[in-house]
Amino acid sequence: MNNSDTFQSLQLIEPLLKSIAKSGYTKPTPIQQQAIPHILQGRDLLGIAQTGTGKTAAFSLPLLQNISSNGRKLSPTQVRVLVLAPTRELAIQVHESFRSYGAHLRLKFALAFGGVSHVPQIQALKYGADVLVATPGRLLDLLSQGYVSLAAVDTFVLDEADRMLDMGFIHDIKKVIAALPKKRHNLLFSASMAPETNKLVNSILVNPVKVEVTPPSSTVELIKQSVVHVDRANKRKLLVHLFESQELKRVIIFTRTKHIANRVSDFLVNHGIASKAIHGNKSQNARQNALNEFKSGQLRALIATDIAARGIDVDDVTHVVNFELPNEPETYVHRIGRTARAGTSGVAISFCDVEERSYLKQIERVIKKTIPVEKYEGIPAPTAQPTTVTNEAAQTQRKAHPRRYKPMK
Repeated sequence: MNNSDTFQSLQLIEPLLKSIAKSGYTKPTPIQQQAIPHILQGRDLLGIAQTGTGKTAAFSLPLLQNISSNGRKLSPTQVRVLVLAPTRELAIQVHESFRSYGAHLRLKFALAFGGVSHVPQIQALKYGADVLVATPGRLLDLLSQGYVSLAAVDTFVLDEADRMLDMGFIHDIKKVIAALPKKRHNLLFSASMAPETNKLVNSILVNPVKVEVTPPSSTVELIKQSVVHVDRANKRKLLVHLFESQELKRVIIFTRTKHIANRVSDFLVNHGIASKAIHGNKSQNARQNALNEFKSGQLRALIATDIAARGIDVDDVTHVVNFELPNEPETYVHRIGRTARAGTSGVAISFCDVEERSYLKQIERVIKKTIPVEKYEGIPAPTAQPTTVTNEAAQTQRKAHPRRYKPMK
């Protein structure tokens, strides 16, 4: 191994190297190699990276080093590093990373998210925290009640900024920023750079260094993708058929709605396939238990909606199945990125009914490739015509006979 490809070459202190060695990592990922030196120097940073690229360690390791070298004492309710995450699952995992990497440092860590009691979170913040990882809603709640102060924050991290905006957190983010000191160190991470994300970057970061790794198209190249054209009524039958293969060891199945996630999970369980659904209607404990069982191998399948799946970081996911295609192409890239992590191979299978064909075309445009079509014995081809064809026909008729044409009620 080249000396420049080691964690030692990044000038990390011994307690952190000890924790890294214990975690089993030997070589920094590209984003860690690029981001860590800049963050150690206190530069504002824009990181364009998806989940699974090692971005959490890319900011947690240098921030732990920075705060451990600063002996400033904490006052009650004060925080030194604030990490804002879009979902409870991601907040939990980022908090776990800080605790794991900071195991040999005498630092205090706190975690705050909704859906559970305030009491333990208030207790953890009572004497201040070196690092607080929080979701926006619960943080503002604690802030309004005086249980946390952001006046002493010296570093602000906004993780998965694009998802924050997708989930409608822009006003919450602005309220949090208003409570922060004007002079501070800022880090922002995002998987994509839409115009709204750019606005956020410009309002938060000062003369940032930009680090970009694994753009969506290159992530997609590592994954064996296929699409199956199938009637909606036959999707569950096809899913059970897929699970007859022992290659599907650890599978994440995506649906667009909570209702369908529940139905798919129940259907699989009824066919002897250990699975659970996670979505916003499930309690935090239920979601965390399902995730732990999936990680440990007790569950063969985890059925998730897009928002609930944000922040799920599970190694060795063999397959991603899109039971329903997403209506945003970027979401497809996020979904299939749950497999083929850290350069390993993975498989993504998408079910496409006639109503979803326009979604498929949009996805193929974004990833710049045609997804190969696969057929399975015993699963009939779709029988209906897509509504897009009907609409096109209607538009043609409307143009030809503008006065005669009346839309169907």
